[in-house]
Amino acid sequence: MFQLTRKYEFHAARKLTMLDVDHPCSQLHGHTFSVVLELSGEIDSSKGWVVDFYDIDKIYKDEIHALLDHKHLNDIEELSNPTTELIAKWIWNRIQPNLSGLTGVTVSEGPSYSCTYRGV
Repeated sequence: MFQLTRKYEFHAARKLTMLDVDHPCSQLHGHTFSVVLELSGEIDSSKGWVVDFYDIDKIYKDEIHALLDHKHLNDIEELSNPTTELIAKWIWNRIQPNLSGLTGVTVSEGPSYSCTYRGV
């Protein structure tokens, strides 16, 4: 069994709506978010890989990046309170049906903290 990872970034603004108004994250602010997709599987002997990174890139760019990059995340209906946890779950739900072998989605909003969602 092989474990693959592919890392992406997107830039977006948000405000966390479930916080007290004096909390800094309750105000509109932006992040450079990192997204790591984890996949596992066996090598396809006809191609020599588990999955083509090009295929992962196409799915990510069509299903995720175009909807999140340089956007106000609160404007996305399912992300009205766009915590890192809810962003990871939202990405999983959008990409998992089209990406066989997905085992985890990690979202970071900085270099020292992240959240990984591994599905239901």
